[in-house]
Order: sequence, then C-alpha cells, then structure tokens
Amino acid sequence: MKQRLVDEINKQITYEFYSAFLYLSMASYCAENDLPGFENWFKVQKDEEEFHATRFLTYLHDRNQHAVITGFENPPTEFTSLLDALEKSIEHEKFVTGRINYLMDIAYEEKDYSAVDFLNWFVKEQTEEENSFNIQRGQVKLVGDNGPGLFQLDREAATRVFTPPVIP
Repeated sequence: MKQRLVDEINKQITYEFYSAFLYLSMASYCAENDLPGFENWFKVQKDEEEFHATRFLTYLHDRNQHAVITGFENPPTEFTSLLDALEKSIEHEKFVTGRINYLMDIAYEEKDYSAVDFLNWFVKEQTEEENSFNIQRGQVKLVGDNGPGLFQLDREAATRVFTPPVIP
C-alpha cells in the first residue's frame, strides 16, 4: 500500500472512534431527557462506529501496515432537543460519507484495487447510515419533539440492536 492511503485510513480510524463517542454523547443526552429508547438507538449506533473503526484497523493489519490509534477532539455534549441531535448526526454522517469517497478516490488514483474492494462496503454502509438518520429525523419532525408520538418513537427505538454484519 502507498503511504498516502495508509495515512488517510489511519485518520479514518480516528474519525470512526470520534463518531462512536459522538453517538455516546447523544445517548447520554437522551438518557438525561427520559428517552431511554433513543438512548439505546444511539448506543447501537456507537457500536456500529466502533465496528467500522475496527474493520479499518484490521484491514491495515491484513495489508501488513501499521495502524495508528490517536486521540480526537471532544464531541459536543449539549443538544437543544432530540431533533437537534439528529440534525447534527446527519451532518456528521455526510462528513463521513465525504471521507469514504475521498478514500475511494485515493484508492483509484493509486490503482489499489484491494482497497477499492474493501471500501465498497463502506460506500454502501454510508448510504444506509444516512438513510437511517434521515428516517429518524423525519419521524421526529412528524410527531414533534414531545408528546405521545415521541413516546411511541422512543419505544420503537428501544428495539434496535447491533448485529455485526457477516462480511465475505
């Protein structure tokens, strides 16, 4: 692997761990605001992000490259509402999608087709991630940030579980 791609994948590992802590912060907000279902929903998202980080780490090891685990800036801890947290989540996921596309651009430029193949999974995953957040945001907008509709959405969010995908 060329060093540029290795360096950018190492940055992506940091971004993935940052994402996990961002969603843990949002889970904490939900817990503090009597939304245990959305607390669970964001914790499941945290688990997914940790899985992503570990996948990148393992990929570097599989390619006999050095993985670098670094710190990251503190995620926000204040949100004005559940809708605010979801809006910030969508913006963050769009950023991550841009990062994955950037990695894919580098992989193509370097003719590293193993990396292209690996990154294709993340391209599809980001489509699912953005869609998932958009659905949650849309539903919260529909029912409002309080009342019986939000109570029902919270109950549904409590059923979300993380099942690590089987990847060929």
